[in-house]
Amino acid sequence: MTTDTATVRPPTARFGPGDWVRKRLFNNWYNSLLTVLLGAGIVYVVVGAIRALFSFDYTILRRNLLLFMVGQFPRDQLWRPWAAGILLALAMGLAAGSAYGASRDRARQAGIPFRETGARDILRRFWPLLMLLAVILSLTSTLMPTILTIATLAIGGGAYVAGRVLPPSIRRWSALIVIVLVIAAYLALTGFGGVPWADWGGLHLNVFLTIAGIAFAFPLGLLLALGRRSTLPVLRWLSVTYIELVRGVPLISLLIFGYTAIGFLLPETLRPSVVTRMLIAITLFEAAYVAEVVRGGLAAVSRGQREAAQALGLPAWKSMRFIVLPQALRATIPPMVGQFISLWKDTSLVAILGVLDVLRVAFLVNNQPEFLGKGLFALTLPFAALIYWVGSYTMSREARRLEKRLGVGER
Repeated sequence: MTTDTATVRPPTARFGPGDWVRKRLFNNWYNSLLTVLLGAGIVYVVVGAIRALFSFDYTILRRNLLLFMVGQFPRDQLWRPWAAGILLALAMGLAAGSAYGASRDRARQAGIPFRETGARDILRRFWPLLMLLAVILSLTSTLMPTILTIATLAIGGGAYVAGRVLPPSIRRWSALIVIVLVIAAYLALTGFGGVPWADWGGLHLNVFLTIAGIAFAFPLGLLLALGRRSTLPVLRWLSVTYIELVRGVPLISLLIFGYTAIGFLLPETLRPSVVTRMLIAITLFEAAYVAEVVRGGLAAVSRGQREAAQALGLPAWKSMRFIVLPQALRATIPPMVGQFISLWKDTSLVAILGVLDVLRVAFLVNNQPEFLGKGLFALTLPFAALIYWVGSYTMSREARRLEKRLGVGER
């Protein structure tokens, strides 16, 4: 007797929620006891946290919300951050929509199935940011911030939808439009009698130091990584010396050095502001770590790839630009994003030098006469921690999504 193997199906077991609970959590007496104890502990913590949320007096956060958000930014110039936020929402929405449309068109041309992204997917991706926005808006005393926030989100969403449907002939200019919008956002803050970096603070300053640090440190770190692998001895040893020297000291020491030495070495007319000195120190520090991350990615590219490029007659710079670097940077996504998350959290160190960032505000507001001695650190510090956690978790989720789309770790 013969059996058609094409029609044979492996047996499938269907388990309901009750079966899963019995098999995973209550399969023997000690696992059952452990499940009950852990469950009771979780319920106790959750109930206590909910009671604390509703029992706290949030007056200290409501009175100082602007201080947490923008620090000492002049109050008569607050229209500038809103204008810059709207322009940045336009830029990010257009960039994301254009990238989505380009990916969709390439998939269709290649005959590859393309999964459409809906509102539910966007909510699933950015729920931590939306939750933080909801918490911040719940602490406002007027309705105007809520209206402006909803308008900014609507403008960004509209730009995203518009970017998705742009024809390819117009989409190719989207990168230039995004750059113009980013420059316009910066000028809205600092240009035409605006507010310089020295007067920024709060969450606004932390975000700026993170984005600017990444923007400046990444190309410098990339050059250092290439210099470390260079065949020129002088260039290689200079790169190695810089990387090892900077990686051997903590960031706080570089921040103190930048705070004191940069101002001491330059004449008074050329001395940069404290924020600029902090940005220089952060950039130099992060560039050394980015260089090591990129070097690891370059080492992961097999020699056969370079030999194949040489066999095709490609010069060294084209081989690096089109063959080696794309593969190396793809492999460095997990450690690179981890380094950027560390940078986001390390911006809190500027509080030690008197810069009014989120963490310093969380300490200073407790010294106000009406809140002095009330032990409200238990409220202000978790609020600052929530801000840092949302930024870190969002970057981590987006990195995992990018890894999945690029197939990092898959053969």
